[in-house]
Amino acid sequence: MSETMSTMASRDERLILVVDDDLAMRLLMRESLEQADLRVIEAENGEQAIERFEKERPDLILMDVQMPVLDGFSACARIRASAAGEQVTIVMVTGLEDVASIQRAYDVGATDFITKPVNWPILNHRVRYLLRAADAIHSLRESEHKLSQAQVVARLVHWEWDLDKDIWCWSPSFASVFGGLREEPEAGIEGFLSLLPGSERARVGNALKSAAAQCASCSIDHAIRHPDGEIHNVHTQAEVIVDPAGKATRMHGIMQDISERKKAEERIYFLAFYDALTGLPNRQLFMEHAQRALRQADADGKRVALLYLDLDQFKRINDTWGHSAGDELLRHVSRRLQESLQDPDKVSQIANAEGYSLSRLGGDEFTLLLSGLEDTQVVAQVADRVLEHLSTEPVRVSGQDIYIRASIGIAVYPDDGKGVETLLKNADTAMYQAKRSGRDTFRCYTNQMNAQFAKRLSMETRLKQAIERDELVLHYQPKLDLSENCRLIGFEALVRWEQPGMGLVPPDEFIPVAEDSGLIIPVGEWVLDTACRQIRDWRAHGLSPGHVGVNLSFQQFKQQGLLRQVLNALGRYLLEPSMLELELTESTVMHDVDTNTVLLRNLKEAGISLSIDDFGTGYSSLSYLKQLPLDALKIDRSFVKDITTDSNDAAIIRAIIALGKTLDLKIVAEGVETHEQLEYLRQHGCDYAQGYLFSRPLPAVDAEKLIDVTFFSRRAGKLSTA
Repeated sequence: MSETMSTMASRDERLILVVDDDLAMRLLMRESLEQADLRVIEAENGEQAIERFEKERPDLILMDVQMPVLDGFSACARIRASAAGEQVTIVMVTGLEDVASIQRAYDVGATDFITKPVNWPILNHRVRYLLRAADAIHSLRESEHKLSQAQVVARLVHWEWDLDKDIWCWSPSFASVFGGLREEPEAGIEGFLSLLPGSERARVGNALKSAAAQCASCSIDHAIRHPDGEIHNVHTQAEVIVDPAGKATRMHGIMQDISERKKAEERIYFLAFYDALTGLPNRQLFMEHAQRALRQADADGKRVALLYLDLDQFKRINDTWGHSAGDELLRHVSRRLQESLQDPDKVSQIANAEGYSLSRLGGDEFTLLLSGLEDTQVVAQVADRVLEHLSTEPVRVSGQDIYIRASIGIAVYPDDGKGVETLLKNADTAMYQAKRSGRDTFRCYTNQMNAQFAKRLSMETRLKQAIERDELVLHYQPKLDLSENCRLIGFEALVRWEQPGMGLVPPDEFIPVAEDSGLIIPVGEWVLDTACRQIRDWRAHGLSPGHVGVNLSFQQFKQQGLLRQVLNALGRYLLEPSMLELELTESTVMHDVDTNTVLLRNLKEAGISLSIDDFGTGYSSLSYLKQLPLDALKIDRSFVKDITTDSNDAAIIRAIIALGKTLDLKIVAEGVETHEQLEYLRQHGCDYAQGYLFSRPLPAVDAEKLIDVTFFSRRAGKLSTA
């Protein structure tokens, strides 16, 4: 008993040597491994790695391939050649994906390899597994039973194939891992191949036989069928044993159950091509489906119809009951749309279509693609049926009965457009015509249709007038420090358009028009100036609002003289630069990143805070992110809303917080709506937060009342004065 406890205690003290010339990569690895209670030492090149190995004797080495002084391959070979390095686990960490590089890693003695970018949430699990595998190999000399048990834990079995006698033997762990043999214990290779699905047998058999013939190693992923019929994914790795004459006599290898890893890969694929909220294909997959359908239509001489659906008054639901209610409604809409196509009575309406594809493009926009059409008259009937099914019965959202209403625009290929983008644009135009016609209806695109253009032009004209007539206003959403009883530390300034006698124009109606027309430049300048003036006014009344965040659009950020414009606004109102924070999206920053980095550094040197808005929804590169002079990352609300129920979102948020700590950046969570979300963020070290749980965006006069607020009352669920 004492020996077992002693062994477990020693495993908690395992030492990992991280070798990488990239400081950020070493820090991220250290963060991930130390979270698993592993001790970590570092080296920045191959020479240092050898020195530290000889001095510290680590249990496992994570070795980068490309390094100065001495590369990873050479360092691995030298360590492996030493007496002390024969058994140490060496994992090559490489961005190289060609077979030759992987082969070279194994040739110089690497135990395994990990490709970049590293999957941080599972790195420490991968390292733990490799340490356990090393334990199993070392214990082979002591006890075959112990080895078998370790293999079962690792979902791994050992096998050996006698090439001369065609005898295939499994380790005892096979029965536990894969549910028992279906052939005789010493069956030949055909006995092994019989365990595989029929579609896999030729591929795997050829790979093993070819490796045996060439005296080469073999590594292959394939499926294996359990006796109960369940299919599991496995990774098989094999080496050939030769006699003194160089003839291959045996092949031995390992097989590991990688079903969980495959599931994770499938999840990643799902997130890339499917909408996480509804499970429908996303915009990217829709574009692939549409392009394929158009090519097939050209070949067959048929047509493709695109139905573009947009919910009516969806913004009002979001504003009234919050984004969680909006998400719930979108899930209902998705189910209704799928039901309308699965019902035999409805499907009969598209009987002459060879296929259909339902997608969610984003927000409250859905598309239905009907391909292989010979008669397009039926498309209008499909649209009518879809609208009818959507609105038949109300859905219960946030305790309210809501009837789903939608508008549909229809465009047909090739009549209404020669490409997917044109088809989308024209279907969108037809959809706006449907909304203008009273909503809850559909319209087919015609060449004469200009309603959408007219509406946009009208909106653009009215927006120009709004700027001239000072109809724009700023609302301010408070930002709180989670480490100090949710103390108010500042605001985010959000532009609103208040039309006299008509109320607020939703931002999602006029902001896209502003961006398309270029009016976002004067709007952005107005926002910057007004926010600075408001800070000046608050301070003149003896108030300390903290810093105020202002969003910069892509066009505004790329505008010549932005630095001068910002400094002029600060100087005009005698403000310290630290009072202002500029918020930019990932896509804005990552476009022409080298040029943008120079501008950001100039802004930073001037004393202005910088943050990335909606972090996690774009395509930031860590290699660039670490170079940017940022102060904060704002976690997009899409990750926050399900952190207490979705392990993937929770893992993403923990990773972003860890990344922020590594890069010395503050982390701001947007869209916090529940106490559970707040407590989760606090527990995991999130710095700041904003959202409906604390307050909606407020007019300046109401925001002013909060500036003396010092903490957030969890019991009352609102901001409270001290």
